[in-house]
Amino acid sequence: MARVAARLSTDGKQSTHPVDEVLPVPKLALYGFQHVLAFYAGAVIVPIIVGSALKLSPEQLVYLINADLFTCGIASIIQAWGIGRIGARLPLIQGVTFTAVSPMIAIGLGAGGGTAALLVIYGAVITAGIATFAFAWLPAKAFRMVMRLFPPVVTGTVITVLGIVLIPVGLNDAAGGLGSPDFGEPKNFAYAGGTMLFILILMKLGRPFLSSIAILLGLAVGTAVAFLLGDAKFGDVGKSDWIGVTTPFHFGVPKFEWFPIVLMLIVMLITMVETTGDTYAVGDIVGKEVDSETVARALRADGAATALGGVLNSFPYVAFAENVGLVRMTKVKSRFVVVAAGVFMIILGLLPKAAAIVAAVPHGVLGGAATVMFAMVALAGIQTLGKVDLKEEKNALIVGISLAFALLPATVPVFFTKHMDADLSSLLNSGVTLGATAAIVLNLILNGPAKDNAHETPEAATPADAPAEDAKVPAAVPAQAAAPAPAAEKADDADPSPSPSAP
Repeated sequence: MARVAARLSTDGKQSTHPVDEVLPVPKLALYGFQHVLAFYAGAVIVPIIVGSALKLSPEQLVYLINADLFTCGIASIIQAWGIGRIGARLPLIQGVTFTAVSPMIAIGLGAGGGTAALLVIYGAVITAGIATFAFAWLPAKAFRMVMRLFPPVVTGTVITVLGIVLIPVGLNDAAGGLGSPDFGEPKNFAYAGGTMLFILILMKLGRPFLSSIAILLGLAVGTAVAFLLGDAKFGDVGKSDWIGVTTPFHFGVPKFEWFPIVLMLIVMLITMVETTGDTYAVGDIVGKEVDSETVARALRADGAATALGGVLNSFPYVAFAENVGLVRMTKVKSRFVVVAAGVFMIILGLLPKAAAIVAAVPHGVLGGAATVMFAMVALAGIQTLGKVDLKEEKNALIVGISLAFALLPATVPVFFTKHMDADLSSLLNSGVTLGATAAIVLNLILNGPAKDNAHETPEAATPADAPAEDAKVPAAVPAQAAAPAPAAEKADDADPSPSPSAP
C-alpha cells in the first residue's frame, strides 16, 4: 500500500492527500448521500431478484433488502476506513456482486426454494468469504505470483466488461424497470433523458461544487418532476415500519453443502478480479499509488464482508464499479465520503421508512443517472487499457475476444437455458464471468505470466527522499506488464497505518 498520507506542498509544508482528507461534515453528508442514491438500485436489485426467484414473501423480501443495506454500510466502512490491514483505504463502495445472482438462484432452486434455500446459500457464502479472506493473507511472494495473472490488459478488460454489462441494467431502468407494467413506455425514457440532460448541463457548467453533486441533483429534480406529474409514489413509506433490526442467522442455521460451496468459490474468484480492477481504476482516478498490498487489503475486506454477509442474511460483496464511475464524474476523492455513505446505508438498513423514501425514486429517473455512471465505468476500463500496447496483436486479441465472450449470455441466452446443464449454466450464464475468464486464460496463453512492475513505479525509480504518493504510473506499460509487487519483501510486516510523513 502507498506508505504515506501526506505529501509536500509547494511551500514545503505537508499537505494531506485528497484521498485522506476529512471534508467538513455538511459536504461529507451531501457527497455520501449521493453515493447512496447512485448505489441504491444496484444494492437492492440482487436481493429482489434472488428473493423473488425463491418465492419469498413480501415481508421476507423487505428483510433481505434491509439486511443487505445494513451489511453494505458496514462493508463499505471497512473498505474505506480500514481496520488494521483490512481495507484498501480508498473511496470504494462495497455492494452485492451481480456475478453471484445466477449461481445463487440455481443453488436456491436446487434446495427447493423458500427460506430453506437461503440457508444453503448462506452456508456457501460464509465459506467462500472465509476462503477469500484467507487467500488475501498469502505471503508477499505467493500473493505477488497470483497477481501476475492480472496485468493491465486483464484488469482493463474486466473493468470495460463490467461497464458494458452494466449499461443494459441502466437502460432497463430507463425503460421503467424490467417486468414492470409500463416497461418501455415513452414517458419512462422521457424521465431518463431529462435526468441525463440535467446531469450533463450541470457538468457542462464546469462549477466544481455543482459537478460534484450532479448525480444527486439529477435524481432529486427528476423525482420531484415525476411526483408533480403523478409518477413518483410514496405510499409504501406510510406502510413501512420505523425500525427494522437485522439479526444474525435470522432465517436459521446455515447449511454447508459441497456443490454450492464450490460454485460460490468460483464466484469469488471472479469478484477478486473485479475488485482488483476497481482498486487500480479508482487509484488512477484519485492519484493514489496502488500496489499489491493495497489490492490484498481490498480483497481481505471483500472476504470479511462476504462472510459477514452470510451471517447477517446477505450475499457476497465486491467493490462496486458503479461508484468508481461516480468518483470519476464528481472528482470528490476523499475516502471519508464513502465512510459517510456507509453510515447512511446502516441507517437505511435500520429504518425501513427511510429506505422506502429512497426506493420511491422512479425507475426512469434512476436509469438516466445509472446509464451515465455505467458508461463512465466502461471509460475507466478503456483508460486502463490505454496503458497497454494495443498495437501488439496479442493484446488486441485478448481484449476483443473477451468482449465477445462477455456479450454471449445477453446475445444468445437460449444456449445457456436450453442447451446446457443447469449447474454449468448457473456458473457460465454471466457476461462478467465469461469475459473475465476469457481475459485471464487468453493472456496466459498469448502473453504468459506477466512481470512484476506493471501498475506501479518500482521503488528503485523513486528518489529516497521523495514522497511515495508522488510516484507516477508510467505513461505506457509493457505488453506483458504484470500486477504490482510490494516495494519490499517485508511488506506484509509493514505498519498498516499510513505514515504521517514521507520516508
